[in-house]
Amino acid sequence: MIHFEEKKLPNGLHLIVHHDAATPMVAVNLTYKVGARDENPERTGFAHLFEHLMFGGSANIPSYDAPLQSVGGENNAFTSNDITNYYVTLPKDALETALWLESDRMLELAFSEKSLEVQRNVVIEEFNQRYLNQPYGDVYLLLRPLAYLKHPYRWPTIGKSIEHIREATMEEVKDFFYRFYRPNNAVLSIAGDLNMNEVLPLVEKWFGDIPAGEELKHEYPQEEQQLQSRELTVEREVPLDTIYKVFHMPDRLSPDYYAFDLLSDILSRGDAARFNRRLIKGKKLFTDVQAYIGGDFDPGLFSMSGFLNPNTSMEQANKALWEEIEEIKKDGVTEDELQMAKNKVITTHSFAQTSVLNKAMGLGIAAVIDNANLVNEEVDFYKAVTTEDIQRIAKEFLKESNSTTLYYKAKK
Repeated sequence: MIHFEEKKLPNGLHLIVHHDAATPMVAVNLTYKVGARDENPERTGFAHLFEHLMFGGSANIPSYDAPLQSVGGENNAFTSNDITNYYVTLPKDALETALWLESDRMLELAFSEKSLEVQRNVVIEEFNQRYLNQPYGDVYLLLRPLAYLKHPYRWPTIGKSIEHIREATMEEVKDFFYRFYRPNNAVLSIAGDLNMNEVLPLVEKWFGDIPAGEELKHEYPQEEQQLQSRELTVEREVPLDTIYKVFHMPDRLSPDYYAFDLLSDILSRGDAARFNRRLIKGKKLFTDVQAYIGGDFDPGLFSMSGFLNPNTSMEQANKALWEEIEEIKKDGVTEDELQMAKNKVITTHSFAQTSVLNKAMGLGIAAVIDNANLVNEEVDFYKAVTTEDIQRIAKEFLKESNSTTLYYKAKK
């Protein structure tokens, strides 16, 4: 159980404090409610661009890293389709350094043409290296717009096109910043050997005068029910044929989300998982095959993907995946399989709670999804899943009409 205190500042900043007496370190986590789903479809990749821009200097601090490193701190960030998350770990006595740094870049970035050009080039290079010039790099540039027709999940965090970042103007960048990087659109979660009485005055000192932005509704066009299967076949310079199959599934707050997460583990987590036993070691159709979910806040995708053995055809691979699905629909999963999957989830959750950073980050992200106590409730949600739930979601969602398949072939 992670105990915490919450407070909302007059400017809307949501503060969460967790007391952890077991560590001399403090974790400061800042979750902004902005991800790729919040972007203009004609200007995608901005949330990810800002992950880089936020380290390029702020109004009063030209270098973010130097002051942090001088007090023994470390930092990083990540962007998803739903959020952008920045985090710092540092000694407790240096907490105010982190608050000073984070507040200044929330207040205003340096917004120099030089900084924009540098970070624009970094993102363009990343787009080229990771998505265009790497084997299988363009999979989700192809698969997302095939699976999603309306929802902004139809592009990845890097964006639809490299041109959207290349053509980004300073005016567009500033508009994006002042719309989304405001205190009322953020959750500040702090974990360490301290309490709200110690933290609140410091947070008020550094963040209290930052003006709130406009109230954002965070409403997105939702997908209509998929009624017909979709397929795409491409050829690329890659070593092995690969198949990707996805199905629409419920959102992050649905009880069925946890059933899908457990089903993915039953299929592919560990040597005893079904895919490993049957499709890799047994039938020897794949060199690797996985089932997984994305963790999306809105209705997301249940995915399966596999690298085919050289003597396996796409037809054989596709048939084998459907046979596994149909068996679950017909016979379900065993109590032992489900309990093993639950045990792994519970162990992973317990281990994560030994890290002060994981606790700060978990609280912040949970607060954005719904409420901070979600970090404590989730284990019970997993425990509540039954074998009947697994069989029901397979029948309801894992059907041909709800499927999207990418046949990714190696050029001969």
